[in-house]
Amino acid sequence: MNVTLDLEIETACPPDAEALMHKVAAACARTEGVALPLEVHILLTDNEVIREINREYRQIDRATDVLSFPAISYAAGKTAGQSEKRISREKDVDTGCCFLGDVIISIPRAQEQAQEYGHSLTRELGYLTAHAMFHLMGYDHMEEDEKRRMRAMEEKALASVGINRVTDQELLEKAREMMQFSYAPYSKFTVGAALLAADGTVYTGCNIENSSYGLTICGERTALFKAVSEGKHDFVAIAIAGNNAMPWPCGACRQTLYEFAPDLRVLVTWNGQVEETTLSQLLPNGFGPKGQAINFLG
Repeated sequence: MNVTLDLEIETACPPDAEALMHKVAAACARTEGVALPLEVHILLTDNEVIREINREYRQIDRATDVLSFPAISYAAGKTAGQSEKRISREKDVDTGCCFLGDVIISIPRAQEQAQEYGHSLTRELGYLTAHAMFHLMGYDHMEEDEKRRMRAMEEKALASVGINRVTDQELLEKAREMMQFSYAPYSKFTVGAALLAADGTVYTGCNIENSSYGLTICGERTALFKAVSEGKHDFVAIAIAGNNAMPWPCGACRQTLYEFAPDLRVLVTWNGQVEETTLSQLLPNGFGPKGQAINFLG
């Protein structure tokens, strides 16, 4: 995804911040489904500058963490993913990029919030970048339903680059905990799974064997079916824990998960070891509702 950040830095910030912000911005565009090359101007500044901008443009005399000024006026109820023509009007003939707008972030406010939430400044800048990007793409949070929708998109984009309210380590630990509930009297191979939904909810499962063998269900599908039965259809990561061998998902689990999350991050752990891949790597050219299935069915 081609997103160019025109980054202007007026105050000290972490050396790895620029790379993360670029990765997050690209993830937001990808999550929204915008294929056009984009450009965003981001100013990293202090409390006094952002306070002055708030006072001038919003009549609010205080420093805030982030401000967004979209360059595009979207039609009512539409966001960037449904507004390619409007976005293309902002194309710069020299760069070939479509300008989305301006973002101002206060580094001191971001630092305060990072300390409050117990994570790094770089991580907080990732959250603020995602929040600003979705504002630039037509999202808002004035109403509760708008807020839920915007937050879900932020979580989905952030999770796709490994930034979650639930950390990878926490997800892996939940999968390990589920191994104790495994019913595996025949194979003796216990499996626990923890599936992370886009809204930050974690659904867990374990493998449940049956004397007929064919009716056995894997931990991954137990977690997935539990989540879908509660109305969740968007997922960003799954952790799978096993004993004594790599617990890669079976073909049935890969296909079932692919139905809902082709780009799912997959973490597996066994005997203290951890490996990571994606579902699309485990099931290349997969058959699902967004691709071959539609073509096949006409």
